[in-house]
Amino acid sequence: MCAVPACLSLSPVSIICHSISVPLSFFVFHYLFLYVCVCVVWALSFLFLSPDLKKSFEQEPLGKEVSLEQEVLLQCRPPEGIPAAEVEWLKNEEVIDPAEDRNFYITIDHNLIIKQARLSDTANYTCVAKNIVAKRRSTTATVIVYVNGGWSTWTEWSPCNSRCGRGFQKRTRSCTNPAPLNGGLPCDGQAIHKLPCTTLCTVDGVWTDWSKWSACGTECTQWRRRECNNPAPKNGGKDCEGLVLQSQNCTDGLCMQTAPSTDDVALYVGIVIAVIMCLVISVIVALFVYRKTHRDFDSDIIDTSALNGGFQSVNIKTARSADLLTAPPDLTNAAAMYRGPVYALHDVSDKIPMTNSPLLDPLPNLKIKVYNSSGLVTPQDDLGGDFTSKLSPKVTQSLLDNSDTMNLRNQSLARTRDPSCTAHGSFNNQGGHLIVPNSGVSLLVPAGAVPHGRVYEMYVTVHRKDSLRPPVEDIQTVLSPVVSCGPPGALLTRPVILTIHHCSDNVQEDWLIQLKNQLAMGEWEDVVVVGEENFTTPCYVQMDSEACHILTETLGTYCLVGQSIGKAAAKRLKLAVFGPVSCTTLDYHIRVYCLDDTQDALKEVLQMETQMGGKLLDEPKTLNFKDSTHNLRLSIHDVPSAHWKSKLIAKYQEIPFYQVWSGSQRTLHCTFTLERLSPATTEISCKLCVRQVEGEGQIFQLSNTLEEEVHCIDTSLMDPASNITTLVGPNAFRIPLSIRQKLCGSLDAPQTRGNDWRMLAHKLNLDRYLNYFATKSSPTGVILDLWEAQHFPDGDLNELATVLEEMGRHDSSLASMTAEH
Repeated sequence: MCAVPACLSLSPVSIICHSISVPLSFFVFHYLFLYVCVCVVWALSFLFLSPDLKKSFEQEPLGKEVSLEQEVLLQCRPPEGIPAAEVEWLKNEEVIDPAEDRNFYITIDHNLIIKQARLSDTANYTCVAKNIVAKRRSTTATVIVYVNGGWSTWTEWSPCNSRCGRGFQKRTRSCTNPAPLNGGLPCDGQAIHKLPCTTLCTVDGVWTDWSKWSACGTECTQWRRRECNNPAPKNGGKDCEGLVLQSQNCTDGLCMQTAPSTDDVALYVGIVIAVIMCLVISVIVALFVYRKTHRDFDSDIIDTSALNGGFQSVNIKTARSADLLTAPPDLTNAAAMYRGPVYALHDVSDKIPMTNSPLLDPLPNLKIKVYNSSGLVTPQDDLGGDFTSKLSPKVTQSLLDNSDTMNLRNQSLARTRDPSCTAHGSFNNQGGHLIVPNSGVSLLVPAGAVPHGRVYEMYVTVHRKDSLRPPVEDIQTVLSPVVSCGPPGALLTRPVILTIHHCSDNVQEDWLIQLKNQLAMGEWEDVVVVGEENFTTPCYVQMDSEACHILTETLGTYCLVGQSIGKAAAKRLKLAVFGPVSCTTLDYHIRVYCLDDTQDALKEVLQMETQMGGKLLDEPKTLNFKDSTHNLRLSIHDVPSAHWKSKLIAKYQEIPFYQVWSGSQRTLHCTFTLERLSPATTEISCKLCVRQVEGEGQIFQLSNTLEEEVHCIDTSLMDPASNITTLVGPNAFRIPLSIRQKLCGSLDAPQTRGNDWRMLAHKLNLDRYLNYFATKSSPTGVILDLWEAQHFPDGDLNELATVLEEMGRHDSSLASMTAEH
């Protein structure tokens, strides 16, 4: 029997219920076929189908064995159904709620992610799909979290087992730190470590024979002795027992020693007491005479400026008679007379510890005025280098509570920085873009990153002081400039994208690259190793051939530090040769800069040389500098000897390998000096060779006229956005908001054919760590934000449209978008 389970009457549509009876004989002859009863309702021109849910999952979770704290991904693609099935996960038949246990995360495409596997996560996991019609369960996937064994620390060495001679001593350890669990590997190595040892044998001391008796002395006594060296005690042996010296009466009792009488002792004691009394009386008399002769003596204590540290001489006698409370000291007179160093008198008991005092917190834009001996006032630099490191937790909280205060402080900060390496602007929920001109540094603020109703005064700046660069080890090198973005502590609801140029070559294979962040106190910490991102890392780094894009919700100071993992690792150097615009002396100086191949490094040198009156003598060139420990060699050739001579004594100059490789000095350079033999010489032509010993090299052909104006080489860094610093609102993005919203609505939801945001990331080569995008509310939106940052300013919409066409997404209107924009 197949019948409609219920009939509803929704006016004005009439619903007719029918049922049919199927005889048993029908099933006997047609039992091999599957029959389904479908209720079809026509209303006007529309066709409605009854709800359904297929039985088979398109992809079921698979069991895994994972190590402790490893990330686990269980995939589940539910069966098709009308309506679409809702998915939930069961752990040992109990529903998983990510809100209660944040170690679990269910992605938008129904996959279950265990961020860090715990022992308690060893369980059976089931994917359940259900709609109003049916409920389907996947096969159970068993996840076993195993623990590999680890050795405990070694015990102390045991004593040598031999008391005398050769033996051995041992130490032990156990495989209990931790013990292997759930099939984990046992500890590799030995549990007992033995070493040979030699214990020195103890030797007890033995007396020698007694010596002969000495001659009879005045006290009627003679002596004899013996030594404890036959043998002497060694290695902890026992000393000899008994006397070293032995005495006896040598007159058989005929000569007896008499003891002193008691009368003599009394005499000696009386003499000593008399002497002491005389000394005491003499001292008393001397003191009395001294005090009497100095009773009426008045003296003025006058000290020189060399002794009193510049203060005026003090008359002790006058000061006693004056009223100290009504006579203020003349400090201006004392300060005017002093021309030497000031020495402070320290009293330990009067010191007050002020290291924790809030009065010592540096203030932004605070200047120090120093008064020197001439009375002039000299302004000094700012107290702190980086404003972001001076913010206390209270200030950070005020950034969240009062956006007006934050805007004023950061606006003041941005304006006090060098405008050539800083960009700042006000941003609301519509987002925008900050670009530091000709530096390769920018900050993309997507729409929705700033919370509704708030306005942030945001900035991005490049730090050029060598002291602000992170310290590196011998095998490490700085690969990017130090860049700060702010305001620090600002609340963001989606990641911003900080773009920085780097100088590493072939980043995918030869480098281990770390992103570092500067803390409030100035120390640097590791944020993430590129390629090892997980759920606990706050940033995601996309490395391109010349730039890196940092996706983060935490604004701060960042820098890239690299370590080579192969002989082929190389960093790109930018070589630039400068000379003077005019030369009034016989000497002509050629400066060769060896810079990290980043736009800001060359920009800084161009600005510095412009101020020094220098100009480029040839186009800058790139050199791949390998991690081979070989130095960088510079030499000058083909100098016309009839008119010029080189002052370089050696044939070449060399810059040590580590000085180049570390990247700790931004404007690294060396100078060649040529001397004109005649003031009438106005032409200079020569070759300059720069190469790494046993490595690559570049040759510059230099030709210059000293007196004539030479056509200046274009020093533009070929940045199409060189005149742009701030873009605010929808105009900051190449993909229109309406198209972006349509793409997100179409690609965020998982598709059965797989042509969703995951395929988009794969097509755009952004699929190195898909779980980062899966954790966002709109994975497609974050991918498009990253695409905008990578292809600023044109957006490369044609390529994006082509990728969507290849995915079979013809509903995105990108064809019309590329035609219009």
